[in-house]
Amino acid sequence: MPRFEVVHTSRYRYANPVTFGQHRAMLRPRDSHDLRLLEATLTLSPPANVRWQHDVFSNSVCFIDFTAPGNELLVESRLVMEHFPEAVPLGDAPLGQQMATYPFSYPPELVADLGWTHQRHYPDDGRVLAWAQRFADPGRDSLALLTAMTQAVKAEFSYNARYEAGTQTPINTLNAMSGTCRDFALFMMEAARALGFAARFVTGYLYDPAADQAGGLRGAGETHAWVQVFLPLTGWVEFDPTNGIVGGHNLIRIAVARDPSQAIPLAGTFQGLTGDFLGLEVSVQVRALQPPPTAPAAPGPAPVAGTAPKAAPAKPKPKKP
Repeated sequence: MPRFEVVHTSRYRYANPVTFGQHRAMLRPRDSHDLRLLEATLTLSPPANVRWQHDVFSNSVCFIDFTAPGNELLVESRLVMEHFPEAVPLGDAPLGQQMATYPFSYPPELVADLGWTHQRHYPDDGRVLAWAQRFADPGRDSLALLTAMTQAVKAEFSYNARYEAGTQTPINTLNAMSGTCRDFALFMMEAARALGFAARFVTGYLYDPAADQAGGLRGAGETHAWVQVFLPLTGWVEFDPTNGIVGGHNLIRIAVARDPSQAIPLAGTFQGLTGDFLGLEVSVQVRALQPPPTAPAAPGPAPVAGTAPKAAPAKPKPKKP
């Protein structure tokens, strides 16, 4: 199984020493059947006290209270994990269902558990709904619909990195026909919700094999965001509209939420003079690691195909005199 290392560094610089308020970090993933966390290290400067808790979505959240002022703040997270991709390619698995009409409704026993994830959250003048209805042919398989929607975002919208806090509203993303991975994730969430699907926002990292060489996918080398949509036959399925990818093969999930505002990797405050803040530097490195070496097998003749290896004959015991 692939093993990855993620080093996520955030460095804030100030002209004069400032006092730091509490910071909230979402940097640690949950163990699951598709992800096993092996190592997790958090480096902080100035020194700080930390407290962990699970939020309403069962994400791991770290609350950081710095104990000294400073003219620089450093938060560095290092993770080593094993990632288990789907055993069956998504295209070969019976994941979707043919829906007679869209919007569709989930079975009543699921609606309460899905909460507000299938409800629309943002104002729409009808254009987000109209964009989504392009894919909603009656009787169309739900996985095929969502795959086409994912690929359409990549084909029709321009990716523009933006480092300001916040996420564009879906209608603003549609107006601009451009955005970041967070903007595209929220836009697809609302488009899917317009057709009845339950959708969640996902924050994490993207491993791009080309990043170990040159070139690569959009959003690699930064924090990344994508969408989970609930399909009754399968559960939560990952869709990355920024890159037109279906399935979580190279997506490293950190946290899920009903809305992007609930899944911010790092946020906090400081007290200082106007103009003290000089800038923020963020670096994310995601690389594949070689699997740990295994002990070599003892030398011996190879068994013949179709036969079991024979046990060595026992040595005769010496007779007693």
